Amino acid sequence: MADPLAATVLLDPGAQSQGAQRDPSRAAETRILGAVQQRLRQPAVVRTARGMSLFGEHAAGWLAIGAVGAMADGSRRTRWLYSAAGVALAHGASIGIKRVVRRPRPDDPSVAVLVGTPSKLSFPSSHASSTTAAAVLYGGLLGRKLTSAKLVAAVVPPMLLSRMVLGVHFPSDVAAGSALGALVGALVKRRIAKKQGRS
Repeated sequence: MADPLAATVLLDPGAQSQGAQRDPSRAAETRILGAVQQRLRQPAVVRTARGMSLFGEHAAGWLAIGAVGAMADGSRRTRWLYSAAGVALAHGASIGIKRVVRRPRPDDPSVAVLVGTPSKLSFPSSHASSTTAAAVLYGGLLGRKLTSAKLVAAVVPPMLLSRMVLGVHFPSDVAAGSALGALVGALVKRRIAKKQGRS
């Protein structure tokens, strides 16, 4: 009986696996991706990863948290709005870089693609970018003890790993996406601090 988790999701019916034409420069990352899936591709893990994928699609989940925070926390509304804007900026920057780099997503017989994606472009991971930016910017807003460092440690590694479990990103995609999100988050946080210092 076929493994239902092994079904590859292809948004473009004409995009078939090009095993014979694989890029040798990505062979090592493909092996890592296959190893991650072999170890972690359990039904409960895949369900969780798919849920995280839905939450992070277009940064929607993180932007919703920012919007709710801005509505519910009037004394820090400006900070919430700036932080949500920073998450949107990180997501938008990742999309822009994707369109320049145009690196295709994993396409190898050893890697099962377990979720649909809005595009075929892989580098950098937008989920990684927006999640890292959100963790940096929402730290302290979601609770005094929930610092940016703690939030990054709690949410970023699972999101990065989930993208590989689902077979939609190479390790370098998620690493670069997270670095981009951290950079944008830090710059926006500095901007927020300067604005608050002038008020």
